[in-house]
Amino acid sequence: MAKEQKEVRDLQEGNYVMMEDAACQINAYSTAKPGKHGSAKARIEAEGVFDGKKRSLSQPVDQKIYVPIVDRKQGQIVSKESETVAQVMDLDTYETVTMQIPAELDIQADENIEFLEFEGQRKILRD
Repeated sequence: MAKEQKEVRDLQEGNYVMMEDAACQINAYSTAKPGKHGSAKARIEAEGVFDGKKRSLSQPVDQKIYVPIVDRKQGQIVSKESETVAQVMDLDTYETVTMQIPAELDIQADENIEFLEFEGQRKILRD
């Protein structure tokens, strides 16, 4: 598994975090003061990197949480199978994989792109 443990207090907006077994990117992070019966709590609002689903979490700041190690890679569009699907070659391994093209992107064959990869899931990044 490509993930590590961190304390909740070490997280910040823009970081990745595991929520409901999905890699998510933090959109909002806030903490509440310690209460009479315990430690300070952190509230995390995040969006799934690969599924786009919004998730939220409330945890004590000293709690350990898993953080996915999401790779940012370079690729090249080999061909477009349709408007929504492309064959992409990883420029490090020269492996060719099929990926969904985000709706707002207009990409052509031979174009270089950036994509995220985590545990076999891949996503082309917006420019």
